[in-house]
Amino acid sequence: MSATGERTVRLRLSTVAAVTVLAVASCGITEDEPEPAEEAEGTGEAQPGQDLGEDAPEAEPEEEDEAEEAPRLAQQGVSAGHPLAVEVGEEVLAEGGNAVDAAIAAAFAVGAVEPPASGIGGGGSVILAGPDGDPVFYDFREVVSNDGEIPDSGTGIPGFVAGMGQLHEDYGTQEWADLLEPTRDLAEEGFEVSEYLSQRIGGGWGPEYLSDLEAFSPDGAPLEAGDDLVQPELADTMQQLMDAGWEDYYTGELAESVVEQVDGIDAESLADYEVIQGEPATGAFGDYEIASAAPGLPGAALIQTLQIAEHNGIGDMEPGSAEYISTLSEAWAAGEETMHNDLGDPNFVEVDTGELTDPEANAEVQASGAQAASGDPDASAPNTTHLVVVDEDGLAVSMTNTITDFWGSGKGVDGYFMNNSLMRFETFDSEMNQPEPGRRSVTWSNPTVVMDDQGRPIMPIGTPGGAQILPTTANALILRYLHGMSAQEAVDALRFRNEDSSLYLEEGHDEALLDELSQEGWQPEEWESPSFGSVQLLEIDYETGELTGPDDSRRDGAHAIIGD
Repeated sequence: MSATGERTVRLRLSTVAAVTVLAVASCGITEDEPEPAEEAEGTGEAQPGQDLGEDAPEAEPEEEDEAEEAPRLAQQGVSAGHPLAVEVGEEVLAEGGNAVDAAIAAAFAVGAVEPPASGIGGGGSVILAGPDGDPVFYDFREVVSNDGEIPDSGTGIPGFVAGMGQLHEDYGTQEWADLLEPTRDLAEEGFEVSEYLSQRIGGGWGPEYLSDLEAFSPDGAPLEAGDDLVQPELADTMQQLMDAGWEDYYTGELAESVVEQVDGIDAESLADYEVIQGEPATGAFGDYEIASAAPGLPGAALIQTLQIAEHNGIGDMEPGSAEYISTLSEAWAAGEETMHNDLGDPNFVEVDTGELTDPEANAEVQASGAQAASGDPDASAPNTTHLVVVDEDGLAVSMTNTITDFWGSGKGVDGYFMNNSLMRFETFDSEMNQPEPGRRSVTWSNPTVVMDDQGRPIMPIGTPGGAQILPTTANALILRYLHGMSAQEAVDALRFRNEDSSLYLEEGHDEALLDELSQEGWQPEEWESPSFGSVQLLEIDYETGELTGPDDSRRDGAHAIIGD
């Protein structure tokens, strides 16, 4: 096994079944596919996200007459970037689907109702964690094509559909077409444009990218809040995926269409696309264990930031004070430096996550500053989308999906937008992060799960926000677990991010605080609230079996809890 933890994993699927899943799962067109899972006696239902390790014993089969195991939790929940996506996931859970089923359905749906941020033309990553065993990480982000070239658009080979397909094959309990049908309906029937979506349509690159697209600019005028967005092309694409299966995007009619329309996408690269499985980065924080995205994503940098801030006494500082902001900003400078120098695709470079997440080593880290993202809010890519799901068996899903910048490359294809993810090779231009065929770039997307002292997930969490993702997530975790705030209070707290001596603060900070920060050598600048993302999280209480979740008012995020 490499230092990154990429390997073949054995997953405990339920109390009655076990299966071995390959660490690299292709699009189903290679000859050497995994053996089908063998069902032991009992229910045969899969409970994913529980990695017991390669040498773990097989689960003991239950007696035929043994009663079905009771649910671990009395409630289930969904939190996502749009209430309509939450409704889709909620319905899947109510109809008996598990957390992975609901996450797949909600991920497609949020791509339809929040099209600037994610969708079929992009990619993503996810952590699955259950009450027994270790969490599992999937990386289905975009890759460099087989010729090794980066097109001017920055578009990589999309992985979103393969990721959803692989998750469904490994863990799904509901029919594939049933999970996609709500998104087809949303696209076909339309939905009301929110104020936030209207700002994305009418601002930034929106007018340039959307002016020729009838769905977004009927009669040449951009949609406004309250108008209906109807996406017939997307509905047709969803219907094709429902009828032909997810593989169609890589070897079928949808593949042929995207190859014809998009420079830099070729049939061979699509057919060769692989979803990566492995272990998330893990490390101690307070009384908890953090499981966060594996390299080249920055889970290790998040853990490093948390450990440095904790060592420097942030748990004893007044939240939101100049001292608190400076301490977390300095810790994040070290995390950002790690992103720019020490992370890369683990299939191409060795990344020692154990060293990066060692509390003793991080107690000695001195931040020297990093070349962070631009001081322009839009240029800092405050996009992506995050969703979390928890089902009655305690399975937690934390998933971040993106097309990189808002509207990705701006290229609309068959009702969705293509990514521009490969531009991140330039953003993080280190020896560890150079483009090669099949390679993924370092970037900020960072699904995370907090684990308790028994190794159980207690909070799947994440946020959009580009360069703001890690400091925003770190701030929420510090306020919740070192300061004892409620999840809602932690989400509501004002946010900030530093770049060298510049300090970008969410609008609403006190003028006296800005003056104090200036006196300490910072150059404070206020940004609008939506630039700092929309935290999606759910908390699990195993004693009561109940879930709780906050809503983040900065964008369109929402959550729903089902059950007693």
